[in-house]
Amino acid sequence: MEMADNLFNAGIVPVVKIDDAANAVPLARAILKGGLPCVEITLRTEEGIKAIKNISDEMEDFCVGAGTVLTTEQVDASVKAGARFIVSPGFNPKVAAYCIDKGIPVFPGCSGPSDMEKAMEMGLSAVKFFPAEASGGLDFLKAVAAPYPKLKFMPTGGINEKNINNYLAFDKVIACGGTWMVKDELINSCKFGEITSLTKEAVKTIMGFKLAHVGINTETPGKALETAGKFSLLFGLEVKEGAASVFAGQDIECLCQKGLGEKGHIAFFTNNIKRAVNYLERSGFEISKETAKTNDKGELTAIYLKEEIMGFSIHLLQK
Repeated sequence: MEMADNLFNAGIVPVVKIDDAANAVPLARAILKGGLPCVEITLRTEEGIKAIKNISDEMEDFCVGAGTVLTTEQVDASVKAGARFIVSPGFNPKVAAYCIDKGIPVFPGCSGPSDMEKAMEMGLSAVKFFPAEASGGLDFLKAVAAPYPKLKFMPTGGINEKNINNYLAFDKVIACGGTWMVKDELINSCKFGEITSLTKEAVKTIMGFKLAHVGINTETPGKALETAGKFSLLFGLEVKEGAASVFAGQDIECLCQKGLGEKGHIAFFTNNIKRAVNYLERSGFEISKETAKTNDKGELTAIYLKEEIMGFSIHLLQK
C-alpha cells in the first residue's frame, strides 16, 4: 500500500497524453511547481516510454507512473524507463498478475463488482475506477464498493474541479486521476506557466483551506472572559465559556492560559488534514508532530506548524 499512500497524499494524479517527449520534463516541473508530486504518462502515443524516461532521469524525487498499459511487454518497458507504478484502463489478469509477481505497484481498471473481486482475489487492495463518470459516478461507486470494505479506489474519467472533492470525501477513494490541468493543447503549445496555475488551483480546491478562528493568548480565565466580552460588546458576538478558553462567536478564541505562539494562533480548516500536512511538508514547512491530536479512531484531527507568523502559530483542523 506504500504507493497507494503516496498517491493519497497527492490527492490528484495528472493523467497525460504526450505527443513530444521533449515536453515531458518541462511539464513535470510545471506540475511539481503547482504543488503535485506525481504524474501518470499514458502509453497512448509512441512518445510515452521516452517521456517517462526523460522525467525519471531528470527528476529523481518526482513520482512518474505509466498509464494505458495493455501488455506485459509495456510493463517491462515502462519500469525500465523509470515508471514507479502501472495503471491499466481495464482489468487484464495477465498484466495484473505479472506486476504483482514482480512487486510492481499496479492499479488495474475496474468498473464493476466482477473485476473488483478478481482484483481482490489476486491480493490487490486498490484499483482504478474507470471510466468513473460514464460508469455511474460517485453514487455507483459507493454502491458497488459497499461489499468490499478493504478495497480502495482511484477514480479516473470525467473528474474535474467541480466534482473532485465529492469523490475525495468518500473514504474509499485514495486519489483521483484528472486531465483538466494538463490538457493536450496546453502541453503541445508549451504553455507550462498556465499548467502550473491550473495545478495550483486544483491543489487549492482539494485542500479547501478556510479560516476557522483566531486564538488569542490572554493567559488567565478572567482576562479571557474580559477579552471575549469586549468582542461581544463590539460586534454582538455570543460568549461561550469552556474549560480552556472562551469563544466570542465562532471566530475569536480567548485562551485562559498561554498557548502556542507568542500572541496566539490562527486556525485553518482543511478538507483532509493528513493530505494537507503532506502538502505543506513538501512545500518546505515543518510540522510540530508533538501537537497532533487524534479522534477515537486514531485519525488526525488537529496539528500545528512549527513556524510562527507575526507571533501567531498556525493550527490545522480537520473540516
